[in-house]
Amino acid sequence: MSTPAQSSLFDDALAPVPAAPLAQSHEPRPAPAPAGSYSAKDIEVLEGLEPVRKRPGMYIGGTDERALHHLFAEVLDNSMDEAVARHAKLIEVKLNADGSLTVFDDGRGIPVDPHPNYPGKSALEVIMTMLHSGGKFSGKAYETSGGLHGVGVSVVNALSERLDVTVWRDGFEHSQSFSRGKPLGPITRGEPSRKHGTAIRFVPDEEIFGENCHFKPARIYRMSRSKAYLFRGVEIRWSCAPELIRDTTPATATLCFPGGLADFLAERTANIATVTETFAGRVERQGEAGAVEWAITWSPAGFGEADGFMQSYCNTVPTPEGGTHEAGFRAALTRGLKAHAEMIGEKRAGLVTAEDVAAQAGALISVFVKNPEFQGQTKERLSSSDAQKLVEAALRDPFDHWLTASPKAARLLLDFVIERAEERLKRRKDKEVARASATRKLRLPGKLADCSGDAMDGTELFIVEGDSAGGSAKQARNRRTQAILPLRGKILNVASSTSGKAADNQEIGNLMLALGVSGGSRFNADDLRYERIIIMTDADVDGAHIASLLITFFYRTMPGLIRDGRLFLALPPLYRLSHGGTVEYARDEAHRDELLATVFKGKKPETSRFKGLGEMMPAQLKETTMEPTKRTLARVTLPRSEEAVEDLVETLMGRKAELRFRFIQENAEFASADLDV
Repeated sequence: MSTPAQSSLFDDALAPVPAAPLAQSHEPRPAPAPAGSYSAKDIEVLEGLEPVRKRPGMYIGGTDERALHHLFAEVLDNSMDEAVARHAKLIEVKLNADGSLTVFDDGRGIPVDPHPNYPGKSALEVIMTMLHSGGKFSGKAYETSGGLHGVGVSVVNALSERLDVTVWRDGFEHSQSFSRGKPLGPITRGEPSRKHGTAIRFVPDEEIFGENCHFKPARIYRMSRSKAYLFRGVEIRWSCAPELIRDTTPATATLCFPGGLADFLAERTANIATVTETFAGRVERQGEAGAVEWAITWSPAGFGEADGFMQSYCNTVPTPEGGTHEAGFRAALTRGLKAHAEMIGEKRAGLVTAEDVAAQAGALISVFVKNPEFQGQTKERLSSSDAQKLVEAALRDPFDHWLTASPKAARLLLDFVIERAEERLKRRKDKEVARASATRKLRLPGKLADCSGDAMDGTELFIVEGDSAGGSAKQARNRRTQAILPLRGKILNVASSTSGKAADNQEIGNLMLALGVSGGSRFNADDLRYERIIIMTDADVDGAHIASLLITFFYRTMPGLIRDGRLFLALPPLYRLSHGGTVEYARDEAHRDELLATVFKGKKPETSRFKGLGEMMPAQLKETTMEPTKRTLARVTLPRSEEAVEDLVETLMGRKAELRFRFIQENAEFASADLDV
């Protein structure tokens, strides 16, 4: 099957920038422009850090409490980069009584000499006031860094009511202050000093963060402590004004952990019974500017509220959504365990998958790589392919040696993982039996054309728009693995309806019955009757609306289905182009124009637009939209914080029409009219 594309819950749209008001003049005014006019005076150019203040969510993921603390992460990352580069040994983090936050490191200090490309500006001012400036692009100043996007500290400056920088280098103390991204004066040189390093003190801007504009001591302390674990060569001194503390967070602490991640895992798993001792280590790849540190253990009872966990980091930056380094970690452990099983003659290890190895593991992994690639400015998922290769190569020999050095422990771990694999297969078999039983005994929706196979693996439920499209889909499907459920028009908008109304809705009831699950807190992914749920609607405005209603239903009723990556959007074509024996399908106008300019260059193909899926011949629908080897699917994901997603759903689908009206006004210029309907 073709690799599915990624699609967020709702596509982001940037609101247009309002035009600046015209200056007062005594000259005769021109006649007012007609409504809807668009001319040069409507174009505004945002310079410097203005785009950050206009759209902070693009740079820090929002303006909530999580985004506020991301400002601290950006500043702390810069200090950690100095430590990782072996230029700093000490970092001080101080939460002051006035709510400001100070971060100091004894590194080289930000350069303060004049910048050669910007006359009249120091390097410090350039770094603080210009996006994509810094010393981490060429790789000469830092081999590995967490702040590689080059927008970190300048974004902090833009979103701070006040920011003061003090630099000690070149034998003097230097300082400069800023407000909302703009310098309050030039850089000044103070008294002579033998000290070296940088101190940044900043106060977040209440205009941006509103009621969230207050740092949480416990959160700042946890973030600082995590950084200290991630690089054993640094000491972080924490202090906080006592009047700000409302819990057990210490007012002062020295954070230094020579054991690194092994110490971190020991703290996380204290008083938890484990299968073996912790497998931990660190490998630096010579000549590759890369390093890997890890710590992992397994527990038969799980880890508190979770059966297992995996926390990962790249260049000391947390990657809560995982990425290629986690994939390499799981692959290396699985491959090593299977190789050991083969060596000792254990044939059952063939059942083991990476899922079984990680099922009840508590793991930490940290990588240091050059030029990492992240998804998004907040760097929540690592996408560098080199990281996976680095981790797999780094773990190969240490894991083999760890297993062979302790045969008894290796045997315990192997039996434990094989048991997980056997439990997984038993659950799958039970699910297949339950599904087959449900197919025979349950009264499934009358319009559901169920698949004939009993096993869940590979099965798909297509939710289609109307009986006409349902008829075509039923003829185009693979009867063994593909089920079809036609819906009657647009389903209920659950975001603007009461729970009672949703429970009484016939279409929603049929959908839940076909899926075999309950909604809300009773949702259990193991009860799902299909591996994939595919929304297949017409490629027009009405189809997009129905898809939005269905996505809203799944998000509100069973978000776990989206988190597990089981919900998809089919992408049917909008146009059919044919000339001679050549037939091509275009998904939209832009794709049609591309095909006209390339495949049909200089020719005039017959072009027809599909009014809906029901108009397509079953063979066409199968070839373009339902055949796994030819189609393209868009996976629905939740890429942002729960708060941000909930706000977006409430704005676009909730009860308050004024929120939608304002959203439409702000984003009208990004919409394109569908005039061919």
